Amino acid sequence: MSQDGTGVDLQTSLGYLLKEASSALRAAMEEVLRPLGMSVTRYSCLELLAQRPGLSNSELARGAFVTRQSMNVLLQALEREGYVSRPAEAPVGKVLPTRLTPRGRRSLAKATVAVRSVEVRMLAGMTEAEQSEAFRILQGMIGSLRDVGDGA
Repeated sequence: MSQDGTGVDLQTSLGYLLKEASSALRAAMEEVLRPLGMSVTRYSCLELLAQRPGLSNSELARGAFVTRQSMNVLLQALEREGYVSRPAEAPVGKVLPTRLTPRGRRSLAKATVAVRSVEVRMLAGMTEAEQSEAFRILQGMIGSLRDVGDGA
């Protein structure tokens, strides 16, 4: 508890600590991506497209934790710069599937090395078993929160 007996004690709050870790991770990623002319959101978009080609704007926005409007602006910029391609017309329905271009793949390869270096630094003090346990615990937390949101 806080000093007046109400609220959350930030010193012992796991949720606050997770948010602080998330913020530190994002800052470290931004630091290594900036020299490559990239942001975390841009990197996330390219990585999602590499792993799941053809995702829609909405799917990319959900995966990169941004609004559809923000993703649309980003996709337009990436397309203008030659990192992604989208058909002029939707092959089915209204969805314009997005794909990486060769330029996008080259840029992603450099960014992936930089981001991986941050993750290696973040995990340097942990054994492989501790990393596996942390992964399992975090997945459990995410699952618990999503279950509640789904009405389960």
